Amino acid sequence: MMERLIKILSDYTESDVQITEDTDIMNDLGLSSFDIINLAGDVEDEFDIIIPDDDIPTLRTVGDVIAFIKNHSDK
Repeated sequence: MMERLIKILSDYTESDVQITEDTDIMNDLGLSSFDIINLAGDVEDEFDIIIPDDDIPTLRTVGDVIAFIKNHSDK
């Protein structure tokens, strides 16, 4: 799961930051709020889940996204 998420994140950043579960999506990777919305859509498509708009701001770190996927996916 982490590898798939890193692949998605790599489309949004040119940074050489090593991505871990503690990586802050906006601060460490420099993603804008617009990028975050698009990222959420890509995560939904990749993992066949729905991320409600109200939940998007709570997904601050890569670990938050992984936990959300685990809690909302059958994959």
